[in-house]
Amino acid sequence: MSLIRPIALAVPRRGDDLLVFEYHDPTKDQVFYRPLGGGIEFGETAEDAVCRELREELDAELLDVRRVGVLESIFHGFGRDGHEIAFVFDCRFADPSWYERDVLGGVLDDPGATVMWRPLSGFGPARPLYPVGLADLLAANPVEASRT
Repeated sequence: MSLIRPIALAVPRRGDDLLVFEYHDPTKDQVFYRPLGGGIEFGETAEDAVCRELREELDAELLDVRRVGVLESIFHGFGRDGHEIAFVFDCRFADPSWYERDVLGGVLDDPGATVMWRPLSGFGPARPLYPVGLADLLAANPVEASRT
């Protein structure tokens, strides 16, 4: 039985750059990008989930967490169908050193995923940003000048 998966995604930005991880889907032979985050556990708010996920994935603490939108994604990846409801959160890192390097290394619980800052304008059909619609959502919600 297939289920809809609720997820929470963090979209910290550094000027025009977005923090994403780069991953490869071998079933499509496609490199893609996605913000960090993950599943919302039963009884957990989406905001609490995004903070927990960034602690688990980067050992990072978030500040000024603010929901900017919700995206529904029905997709096929890694040889299976998926359906997610993604709560998208603008935020910033408590530790300013996270903004100083272009490549931050691997995700702690998935070393195959490289974490990096990429310009929003750098995504497209050959290097997609998932979930679909995220780039448009972020363009409609620019970062405040005091937060970059």
